Amino acid sequence: MKDDPKPLRRGWTTGACATAATRAGLMALWGEGFPEKVRITLPKGERPEFELSYTTSGPDWAEVGIIKDAGDDPDVTHGAEIRVRVSRSSGGVVFKAGAGVGTVTKAGLPIGVGEPAINPVPREMMRAQVTEMAARLGQVPDIEITVSIPDGDTIALKTWNPRLGIVGGLSVLGTTGVVRPFSCAAWIASIHRGIDVARAEGLTHLSGCTGTTSERIVQAHHNLSDAAMLDMGDFVGGMLKYLVKHPVERVTIGGGIGKLAKLAQGAMDLHSKRGQVDLAFWADRLGLPDIASANTALDATQIAGPVFAQSVAELALETVNARFKTATDGASISYDIVVIDRAGAILATAS
Repeated sequence: MKDDPKPLRRGWTTGACATAATRAGLMALWGEGFPEKVRITLPKGERPEFELSYTTSGPDWAEVGIIKDAGDDPDVTHGAEIRVRVSRSSGGVVFKAGAGVGTVTKAGLPIGVGEPAINPVPREMMRAQVTEMAARLGQVPDIEITVSIPDGDTIALKTWNPRLGIVGGLSVLGTTGVVRPFSCAAWIASIHRGIDVARAEGLTHLSGCTGTTSERIVQAHHNLSDAAMLDMGDFVGGMLKYLVKHPVERVTIGGGIGKLAKLAQGAMDLHSKRGQVDLAFWADRLGLPDIASANTALDATQIAGPVFAQSVAELALETVNARFKTATDGASISYDIVVIDRAGAILATAS
């Protein structure tokens, strides 16, 4: 790392761009006209402002485009135009996939088969815009929202979408609305500093989790303080290697079944670009051949039931203990694993 690294600029997700475009389109459709810029509130309270790159309208519809700015993150969708057409409809808020946005064709994803690949949080954000603006402007909140991304079908070939059975284009993603720049060295350094601070405070039980949902569940499950929660993300190896040299008595590793299945397979970097779940391996290990044809780890869980999650937890624990149980000073570190699902329910534990 550089002594004085340049701060990395954050950006905005496709879901945030689609939400902003939805708001601007509704303003035009419901009589306020197209604004030059539009501001939205993200799930964690940030209030970014977006410039409109494209506008058009008809008698019962309006369409807005916004160029995605992913900041300094190497995101393949950086610079893509996210377009949203809002049309008067009936029966509440309905989502459609326009050109360049994919359709789900396989199970195991947070959106059902046949649905446009617009993830749950972006849907909630766009739906909230309809509800809020309809109430303010005295309109009926019956709107069809069609998201399209010019050249999205080509960009999608650079992602895992085709392999996951999302056909025709990209997914509209984002749980916070914010794209945080992916700097491996800086992130791992922050994990190390978290361990240093926790040890200095005399904490003996720490936890590293793959995301915010698993962090929340593990923290509540073990009644841990904020200082005990390490921002591990995908860098389980970076955390564990440092803990071997700077040990504590106990470490809990928590995450979704897909990430922890990769840990169980021996991966120390859990990012999707560095490896995938080997479902053929798990089918052989469990004697359940149907798992081999599953679409995702979540799909495998639905096929195999609790036995898959429990096997992932147990093998992940074996993998960690084999390499990181004994610290350099001879101390023994006690590890445990917590596997959760997307809703935050604990699927399995091993200790």
